[in-house]
Amino acid sequence: QVHVAESGGGLVQAGGSLRLSCVVAGRTYSSDAGGWFRQAPGKEREFIGSISRSSGSTKYADSVKGRFTITRDNANDMVYLQMNSLKPEDTAVYYCAAGRRWFDTAESNYVYWGQGTQVTVSS
Repeated sequence: QVHVAESGGGLVQAGGSLRLSCVVAGRTYSSDAGGWFRQAPGKEREFIGSISRSSGSTKYADSVKGRFTITRDNANDMVYLQMNSLKPEDTAVYYCAAGRRWFDTAESNYVYWGQGTQVTVSS
């Protein structure tokens, strides 16, 4: 079993930065990928980016590339999402998830999910 829980959401002004943290505890063959998704009001949940917890390889959605960075700290079972140059359209509930393949953006790839944390960007 893998426990996933994110934290660090909040209210930030446009242009600001925020870092989300995610604990991914309990390493199994199905949890090498640490992924981040978000869901804005009235929209479907979308893939933001992912990292291989073993190799550190990353993948990002075009909408956040160059602004968001995903890192990991394996010693502490953590995955981080650093968000810079935030825009009002980044407002959403952000989810962390653990899955099998870091390069696979599909939700079905992710087995374990956190409860979500709200990020609100004011204009």
